[in-house]
Amino acid sequence: MIYIAWMDEHTDQTRKPRADAVRNRERVLEAAKAVFNAGGPEASLEAVAKRAGVGIGTLYRNFPTRENLFEAVYRREVEQLSELAEQLKNAKDPVDALRRWLRSNVEFVATKKGMSAALALTFQSSSELAAFSMDRLTKAIGSLLDRAVAAGEMRGDVSPEDLLRALVGMCYMHDQPGWQSSVLRMLDVFVDGLRVQAGGRVKARAAAKTAKPTAKRKR
Repeated sequence: MIYIAWMDEHTDQTRKPRADAVRNRERVLEAAKAVFNAGGPEASLEAVAKRAGVGIGTLYRNFPTRENLFEAVYRREVEQLSELAEQLKNAKDPVDALRRWLRSNVEFVATKKGMSAALALTFQSSSELAAFSMDRLTKAIGSLLDRAVAAGEMRGDVSPEDLLRALVGMCYMHDQPGWQSSVLRMLDVFVDGLRVQAGGRVKARAAAKTAKPTAKRKR
């Protein structure tokens, strides 16, 4: 019994560092996102550790190189956008759901712009990372777009890739301070321009219902 009790206590003690490690990792990733947004790719890792409230040694144990940290932040952002799309799939207004997801992407692009140089090197050496992000983001936006089209609220001749390319184009054409506000305004104009006018919604709904399965958008 004493041995079992010791084992239970020992197990609890060994579990706590793991939980702490998970929390530390999340704090580092959240801090890195904020620091890279503000300071770009040259932002110091010491600033990330300070903002996260961890020692620089803890940061390096989790992310041995700057590129490791950049990739982890990037993957985390993609996962969060995928989760957001799932949450928005049941929103009452499908166009508003799509708009909200696209607006959340502006912050994601801001983080990516802050890590652009390092991410470019990472993408060159990891085709898996590029495939991962493209697959997740295309599926996420595709599910929201399909719902808006099926409701007769959005044009059906636009693909998920079209929307992603337009979004990235708007973000990277603006490099001045305050660019995010400008992009968000243009994004609203863009989404409103893709909406089906009231008189055409009945036809759009009918077309969506009668569309052949083979004509559905590929994933």
